[in-house]
Amino acid sequence: MKTDLSLADFTTGLTDLLLPRRCLVCGSVLALHEKHLCINCLADLPRTGFSNLSHNQMADRFNSMVQEGEYCFATALFFYRASTGYRKITQSLKYGFDIKAGRYFSGRLGKEMASSVLYRDVDAVIPVPLHWTRRWTRGYNQAEVIAGELAVSLDARLRNDILFRVRRTRSQATLAVGDKGRNVEGAFRVRRNRIRDVASYSHILLVDDVFTTGATLYSCYSALRPCTAARISVATLAAVEGTPSAPPGPSLPPSSSSSSSPNSPASSNSPPLSGSSSELSLANKTGRICTPPEPGDLT
Repeated sequence: MKTDLSLADFTTGLTDLLLPRRCLVCGSVLALHEKHLCINCLADLPRTGFSNLSHNQMADRFNSMVQEGEYCFATALFFYRASTGYRKITQSLKYGFDIKAGRYFSGRLGKEMASSVLYRDVDAVIPVPLHWTRRWTRGYNQAEVIAGELAVSLDARLRNDILFRVRRTRSQATLAVGDKGRNVEGAFRVRRNRIRDVASYSHILLVDDVFTTGATLYSCYSALRPCTAARISVATLAAVEGTPSAPPGPSLPPSSSSSSSPNSPASSNSPPLSGSSSELSLANKTGRICTPPEPGDLT
């Protein structure tokens, strides 16, 4: 009888004899062609289905913080439920150093997004940055692992060099809903030498591992928005169901006219703008001045 067994399958099977791979959710031993989840847990994966929905609960919660301008798209692969084993998917990436599993599930999300008209025109993917001390301790940024796979699926540029974290913040997981927004308010900035790059993109995708209140993604959005007229969407591997949104931070600078969209150029009757020539050039495109960080912040 002919068997279709590749070298990779043979190697996997041999390794499984010595150190069996187990399902991240239920812990059962995986069959040869199963990856990270057994067939039963994969079938029961609580998918969100958000990638083909312009309006969904995650997007509505995020836009409740934005409160102006173009409606932001938002998607996630599955619902994060603390009472089920599916929470281990993101936890294994963030705390268990399971980068391979993170790439696998991110690839599945990327495939969904690539088939959606909402995300086909994404040209830049930006992960939420870690503070350098936390990245040094962990050795990698879990959001960057996810963003890398999404960038490949969407044929977009991975830009992990645009945003940086100004200060080390407390872990969002330890905070009450009302404290999450205050914790990350003003925590991110655009690097001065990347401001023009931001302005050149038409659809930017912000990426994090889990969407709880959206406070961290909103803080990143707030840093990017004054620098670009691009559509900004958000994506995460998992999203918590029914969590109240964090209180929005301070309002973004108003556009030049109360009747103008923040994504529209400044109107002709706007007051004169002040600032450097590079700032004015960006203001002509976005209707706002993108204020660069202080030199001392670029660490």
